[in-house]
Formats: sequence, C-alpha cells, structure tokens
Amino acid sequence: MAKYIFVTGGVSSSLGKGIIAASLAKLLQARGLRVTIQKFDPYINIDPGTLNPYEHGECFVTEDGAETDLDLGHYERFLNISTSQANNVTTGKIYQTVINREREGDYLGKTVQVVPHITDEIKRRMMLLGEKNQYDIILTEIGGTVGDIESLPFIEAVRQIQWELPDEDCLVVHLTLIPYLKAAKELKTKPTQHSVKLMSENGVHPDILVCRTERPLSDDLKRKVALFCNVKVDSVIEAADASTIYEVPIAMLREKLDLIVLKKLNITNYDEPELTRWKEFLDKVKHPGNKVTIGLIGKYIELQDAYKSILESFIHAGAMNDCKVQVVNVHSEYIDEENVNEKLIGLDGLLVAPGFGFRGVDGKIIAVKYARENNLPFFGICLGMQMAAIEFARNVLHIREADSTEMNPDTPEPVIDMMEEQKKISMKGGTMRLGSYPCVVKENTLAYTIYQKREINERHRHRWEFNNRYLEQFEAAGMIASGVNPQSGLVEIFELTDHPFFIGVQYHPELKSTVENPHPLFVHFIKAAKDFSHSNQVKNETPAVAKYG
Repeated sequence: MAKYIFVTGGVSSSLGKGIIAASLAKLLQARGLRVTIQKFDPYINIDPGTLNPYEHGECFVTEDGAETDLDLGHYERFLNISTSQANNVTTGKIYQTVINREREGDYLGKTVQVVPHITDEIKRRMMLLGEKNQYDIILTEIGGTVGDIESLPFIEAVRQIQWELPDEDCLVVHLTLIPYLKAAKELKTKPTQHSVKLMSENGVHPDILVCRTERPLSDDLKRKVALFCNVKVDSVIEAADASTIYEVPIAMLREKLDLIVLKKLNITNYDEPELTRWKEFLDKVKHPGNKVTIGLIGKYIELQDAYKSILESFIHAGAMNDCKVQVVNVHSEYIDEENVNEKLIGLDGLLVAPGFGFRGVDGKIIAVKYARENNLPFFGICLGMQMAAIEFARNVLHIREADSTEMNPDTPEPVIDMMEEQKKISMKGGTMRLGSYPCVVKENTLAYTIYQKREINERHRHRWEFNNRYLEQFEAAGMIASGVNPQSGLVEIFELTDHPFFIGVQYHPELKSTVENPHPLFVHFIKAAKDFSHSNQVKNETPAVAKYG
C-alpha cells in the first residue's frame, strides 16, 4: 500500500513548496523508492489553460494533453518521469465532478455540501494514484497558503486522511518562513508559530517543519520553534536560500529530511541515495567553463515564470555543453527595424518564444529576419516557428501580405492558418491540439542530426499550423519541412538549408527536458551558440593585415 506525504505552505506564497516537494521526492527516489507527486490547486478554473501567463506563469502540458500548473514541470525535471491528468487537480475539477454527479442523481436527493461531498471527492482524488500499487510514496502539494478561504476544503480533506490512515502511512510537511528583520538584526519565529497554530486550529498537525530562511538557524532557535509548534527538534528543517533550485535536494539531504520522513513512515528497506549524475550536473551548473548569451524574444518577459520550462531547459543544455547560458530578455513589442541591431547585437543565439495573440508579433518577425540575415543561431518554438515562416514568406518569397489568420483573419495569404478540426470549436478551455503527437524526421537534415532517429514524439499546445499550400514554394527556396506528422501531414519542423543553425518547431520541446535527459534541440542550439561565440572571438582576435601597394 502507498504512503502519503502532504506538503502545505504558510505565511507567504512563493516559498517554494513545489521545489521542496520535488527535492524530497528526488531523495526518496534516489533511495530506490517508487515516488510520484501531485498538485492540488485551490482556484476554480478547471485548469490553467485559459489563464494569462502574467496571472499564473506558464501552462505546463503533460504527455496525455493535460494543461497543468508549472510545478508539474519541476516534478518531471527533478524525477525524470512523466506526469498525467491525474497529477494536477483544481477546485474547478472537484466541483465540476460533484455537480455533474448531483445532476445525474448520484446523491439520491441528499443535500450536497462542502463536507462531506466536496471533501470526499478531494480525498478520492488524493488517493487515486495509490490504488494500482505503482508507487510506494505519493507526495501531494497543496497550493496556496494555510488560512486562504479557498484552501480550507483541501486542508479539511488532509485532516480526514490523517485521521483515517495509520500514523506510519501519512505525514504532513509544512513549509513556512522565518524572516530576518534587518532593523532588529535577528530571525523571527512568530510567523511560523502563527502558521502552525492556524493549521492546528483546522485540525492538521504538521509532522515536519521546513523553514525558509535567509540566515542559518541556530540550535536554540530550532528548539524554540519545535517547542511552540509541537514537533520534535530534529523535525525542524532549515531551508536556506540557494543559488539554484538544483541545489535544494542536496541541501535537504544534508538536513536529513529524507531520513526523518522514512523514519516517521516506518520504511526500513531503502538504499543509500544514488545522486552521482545529479551532483555531476550541479557541478557543471556551478562551475561552467564557457559562457554564451541567448536572446529570449517574448512578450511576457516581465514574469520569469512565464517561460519557466525554456529557462530550465537552457540550464540543462548549458551543463551538457560545459557552458553558462546567460539569457537576455528582449520584449518583442519594443523591437522595430530601427533598433533591432542595437537590441540584438552581441547575442550568440536567438530563441523566439511561444505565445498567443497579435501583441508583439511584428517584433518577433523583425528578430527572425535579423537572425536569418546575420547567420545567428535561431530557434523558434510554436509561435516562434510560425513567425519564422511568415518572415520567410514576406522577405524571401516576396509574399508581402503573408500572415497568420490568428493575427489577421482576413489575410489573402494565410501562410499560418487555423487547424481544420479547430474551426468548429467555440469553447476555449482544453480544446487546443494538446499532448504528445508523433513526428517523422527526414534523414540528412539538421533535425535528424539532432535527434538521430526517424520517429519522435513531442508535446503540443496550439490551434494554428503552417498552411501546406505554400510548402512547395518554401522548400524550393531553401526552407524545408524536416519533420512532419505522419497522419495529418502537419509541418512539425522547419529548417533553413543555407544557415549554420536555423530551426523552428511547432511543438514544445522545453516540456520534455529534464536534468538527466536534456532535450537534444536545446543541447544542439546551445552548442551552435557556443560555436558562434567562439568564431566571433577568433575573428575579433585576428589582427588586421596591412596591405601595401
């Protein structure tokens, strides 16, 4: 039977529950246990698919086509596993299920209430992954902070599970904050005390406290927290700020978080943690031998989480190339023909990011043109690939009115058009082309050099596609479709034949990059940027030869 760990947060949002949960899961996995993580979000949206990236950060897509919270990206990157629809549950999904059941008459005329009907559905979902004996431990991260009105049904469900299960089958890890007050020059425990008190008032008693802090916690301070929060002293864990999220598992290993968990869950059959590859990766991240500068062209750059998976993929690929990837965020809305050289000069590579809507697309097209004309390594993802197609059509094929029907529904030259099956859909949520689809890669292409195989599967999230009516013109001019969907003929990969590295993909490779398996597209893109940087250095270091008549 699976054992359950619940990770809750208090005092403040953005303390890093997802990273702590993923780090603990990584340590338990490294000891030979079968582990998975799920996220329960308290918002009423069915999923984050319709949320603005400014509101919620990126929308992470699973293999089976679920639009989920970005924390699932952390889970996959840390554990090197695939998550699914079952790994992310929202209040919206819970209420939708209960209301549908009520409409179908499943409750036999009873008054449907938050307790027990909503909480019963939450509990069912929390226990679902443990039913098939696939996992030894299931971690559940509860979104939001304790005390939020919307989180109360989840906390109540955890209370009931804690009461129903034997003590050794369930534990609660509470992440809290111990702030440092500069004026007083000391760490303050009161926020943590109040957070735990609020948890206890709701009937949930934390077994382990993980304390986020800027300064080391003294033994006296740990004893004070333990005394007032009713936990053992060794269950007060210091979680100091780290230079990279990939340090956190090692920090939690030093704090013996995994051993404390194993002891409380009465698990005695486990191995010494195997973290050799993780430590090698971390060493490369912290001590790179080279540096490249990549321009990230997007329209949500003000919020780092909007492109979280892309940024993490750069770190993975950088480690593979013994290289620090310095990302320069360039807002596409502020790029024009006059300033493009000023904004993009000095870059070693250019990635045009995915997105929706017309805002900032002109800047993306101008940036693509700059990369194409200056032999700058270019990588376009989803909308980035579509912008590359429009730029090529306008400036190489001289189809001046080439456009996307997303931006201009009445364009006479729809180089990018809505997918046929999408045209009849009016509902927005969960209706895009989502999840993993196959792609056949043509041999003797850059794409084949990168993947080293003919058949691949990648994750998608889009409504618009390249219009194959223009494909013959594109390929005749040197922009070839090096990857296509075998069923629909949809162009999945475009590349330029007369460019050192110019590739655009309709799918989202960043969603499959992990620490142990960095995505080959990112790895080769960073290698191309590294080569470009090196060639520029050589060029600049070569002394000019004087000519004499």
